[in-house]
Amino acid sequence: MQTATRGRRGGGRPRLGKPNPVDVHVGSRVRLRRTLLGMSQEKLGEAIGLTFQQVQKYERGANRIGASRLFDLSRVLDVPVSFFFDDMPLDDQPTPGNPNATPEPGEPDPMAKRETLELVRAYYRITDPACANASSS
Repeated sequence: MQTATRGRRGGGRPRLGKPNPVDVHVGSRVRLRRTLLGMSQEKLGEAIGLTFQQVQKYERGANRIGASRLFDLSRVLDVPVSFFFDDMPLDDQPTPGNPNATPEPGEPDPMAKRETLELVRAYYRITDPACANASSS
């Protein structure tokens, strides 16, 4: 059975209906940083010349982020490019022998939960640690 590729001869990723795990991880890191900054998908899209729908697709891993776009995202989100690959499990990386490696089902990434992101944003809004300590006593 032959699979279609994305307009490249002999290269690219096969269209199998599910995103590449690396693309999903990079997209989740984009979402994490954008959310920590309190930035909307629309604002991020405007900053790099995209629609919010395109940003959504990047964040889900449905669309692969090219090198130049990743560089633009790193500048707008004020992180090094390596940030997008931090914490990526090595077992899930595609290799020549296993190009479609997928993560094992298990515990979801706690940093992907909305509650965790809201907690981190609230933490960064604290301007006077003494006031934060007083309210918890």
